[in-house]
Amino acid sequence: MKKFFTLFCALMFCCFSSLIFISCKSQTDDSTVKTVRLNEVTHSVFYAPLYVAINLGYMEENGIKIELTNGGGSDASMTALLSGSADIALMGPETVVYVESSGSTNHPVVFGQLTKKDGSFLISKTKIDNFDWKTHLTDKTAIIGRNGGLPAMTFEWICNNVGLYDSINTTLDTDTAFNMMVSVFEATDAEFCTMFEPTASEFVAAGKGYYVGSVGEYSGEIPYTCFMAYPSYISENQELVTGFLSAVKKAYLYITTHSSTEVAEALLPSFDGSTVDSLAIAVESYLEIDAWANSPAMTKDSFNRLLSVLKNAGTISSDVEFSKVVDNSIANQI
Repeated sequence: MKKFFTLFCALMFCCFSSLIFISCKSQTDDSTVKTVRLNEVTHSVFYAPLYVAINLGYMEENGIKIELTNGGGSDASMTALLSGSADIALMGPETVVYVESSGSTNHPVVFGQLTKKDGSFLISKTKIDNFDWKTHLTDKTAIIGRNGGLPAMTFEWICNNVGLYDSINTTLDTDTAFNMMVSVFEATDAEFCTMFEPTASEFVAAGKGYYVGSVGEYSGEIPYTCFMAYPSYISENQELVTGFLSAVKKAYLYITTHSSTEVAEALLPSFDGSTVDSLAIAVESYLEIDAWANSPAMTKDSFNRLLSVLKNAGTISSDVEFSKVVDNSIANQI
């Protein structure tokens, strides 16, 4: 009996010691995880690599916990960065171009690129074969997003390049709020409307309209949405920023090497109310136009095209130096 009691105590001690070790290890592991307060300009399948990186645990593998908030607009996302309520923001790079143009010398910079083309699709109420911008948009109305937003400015830039000008030989509606575009399109006589996925595919599937073109295909590469942070945050958290971009790149590789259904399943936790089928169609649409950046490093050529879009819209009057708003130092290593 005494021998049994001694053996029992020994076993209990081992178990208790193991529990202490596991508990301590768990606490140590938790302490190495860093929270990143990430503010996204809006929530869209267009940003699929980010959500795949979160949902498949790639961020967690690199010791990162994402605290995601929705800015609901580039102005709000930039404000979140400037006020310190966000560590990183995902939004259009035009926002930091504006800040630099205003003369500010202390502002966030782009440290990684997520999308490289406009992600909206032009939807028509009538079926059009062999769509031509000049032919089919002349004397027609298109709802293209809010005034000053990159989607609207890119659309206008394309129109101007083919000789179409608002209120002269076409009508470009930039007064409709983003979340009201589809309902206004249905309720008015406007012939065209731009839509992001999965809204576009769901609208077409419902028999309400037809795809006529991808805005991104016509515009060419433009650094559309990027990750931004203050230079001080990047320099003080280089390992974290490297892990962050590596996770996004790993997610991009997953998207390009797996079926659209598998990708949709990985995205589903981020899109309540959506279905795997609708998300898969959206993924296919963006893969078809090569919307996602295969490298997080922004190129000067695409940046210069962005400046052309902004100058055409009259939001800036002169060029902005690439190195003042973009830091590719970590992105080049990924």
